[in-house]
Amino acid sequence: MWLQVTYCSSNIIYLLASKLSKSQTNRRCIPITTIEEITEAIKADPDNAEYTAKGWDPLFHVLPSATILVISQAPGRIAQSTKTYFNDASGDRLRDWMGVTREQFYQSDRIAVMPLDFYYPGKGKSGDLPPRKGFMDKWHEPLLAMMPNVQLTLLVGQYAIKAYLGRSRQKTLTATVQNYQDYLPDYFPLVHPSPLNYGWQKKNPWFQTTVVPDLQKRVKAALQ
Repeated sequence: MWLQVTYCSSNIIYLLASKLSKSQTNRRCIPITTIEEITEAIKADPDNAEYTAKGWDPLFHVLPSATILVISQAPGRIAQSTKTYFNDASGDRLRDWMGVTREQFYQSDRIAVMPLDFYYPGKGKSGDLPPRKGFMDKWHEPLLAMMPNVQLTLLVGQYAIKAYLGRSRQKTLTATVQNYQDYLPDYFPLVHPSPLNYGWQKKNPWFQTTVVPDLQKRVKAALQ
């Protein structure tokens, strides 16, 4: 039997399965309805064959009990190698902003993490490469449907902000983050916590004095 990720409807991802060859037409659509099945489908997707061949697992954390969703860029090199999302300096800074411990972040069953791409994209000239186009369009919708209790969605970094706010975002990242209240209660846009953005934080002290305290208050409420 061969398997191929496909769409047999507009809202549900299916596996297209056949006991015949790929050139034959005796096929049937098998709905993917669990997180485990989606994980296997992601690994089986030809678009991810390069990563699956390396033995890489898709890095995301989705669970029905989640009340906070972190939508980020893509796993970093350390996160991919340790198989733990936000397991780096960026993750430490993000947890500080949220006001949660490492244990709460990984073990509370209330915080989900869903990047725009579930694999480390590689190194660019200044930081990591951007997430691949099309990955989010294929996988986010069915995963979002599995998290009906999300109260707070954090958009971490310019790529997540652009993907989810679209034309409603401000002309600059700084202006979007500064006017974060315009996007509540649906989304809370944040600058990326990468060490590369420490200079931005120094130039914009209002982020630490105004945005972070409000973020921590909302995170605390969502975790209760």
